[in-house]
Amino acid sequence: MNRIKQLFERKPKNIFSVYFTAGYPKLEDTGEIIKELENNGIDLIEVGIPFSDPIADGATIQESGTQALKNGMSLKVLFEQIKEIRKEVNLPLIMMGYLNSIMQFGFEQFCKKCNEVGADGAIIPDLPFNDYIKEYKPIAEKYDIKIIMLITPETSEERIRLIDENTDGFIYMVSSASTTGAQKSFDEKKQEYFKRINSMELKNPRLIGFGISNKKTWDAAQNNANGAIIGSRFITLLKVSSTIKEAIIQLKDNLNN
Repeated sequence: MNRIKQLFERKPKNIFSVYFTAGYPKLEDTGEIIKELENNGIDLIEVGIPFSDPIADGATIQESGTQALKNGMSLKVLFEQIKEIRKEVNLPLIMMGYLNSIMQFGFEQFCKKCNEVGADGAIIPDLPFNDYIKEYKPIAEKYDIKIIMLITPETSEERIRLIDENTDGFIYMVSSASTTGAQKSFDEKKQEYFKRINSMELKNPRLIGFGISNKKTWDAAQNNANGAIIGSRFITLLKVSSTIKEAIIQLKDNLNN
């Protein structure tokens, strides 16, 4: 069984997911970051594929992607790194990247390679849902790669239900329609969005991401979904901390105090 499915069966609530950019701060940090995150109780990791034009990302993730590319990160290098670290870690790994870089690699080749090295799913923010259904879903299913779709406060109920019917990993609930980046709190409008999705009683579990950086936003996400995703805040801490472990400890402190 796919590790993503196993995780949600074993732990249906309070999922702690972390995003980081592969190859940042240093090219060789990818494996150590994954290992340290698992050692410190993280449930799920999104491994960011750096791209030159990341339209959905805020300044923090854009900066990390630019540096990772300068460091020499590529899909080929990343697959080699994941293959090595998979010998030591068991938690689910999701590749997160833009369609252009994946298509240059070849979509079927990408899914095949994910399966070979032990990646369990992919998030492709700019993959049109209709194209996924018509062209890419059979390929992803062939290699047991869960394609995770994003929804926002502007996504229609019809589209959300279509996504729920045609995917079986989890649904990524974007907290707002803006780019990634830390927020101090979720306003009333976002809280209403969380409640509206809760009332739909979807079959797939949901994780909330974008803007989670402190106890207030963390608790709101955990109370309104199966878990929460941290990205920009962790990348900031990687930049300023002396070690990867220190960055993870500081992140957990931020969310608990």
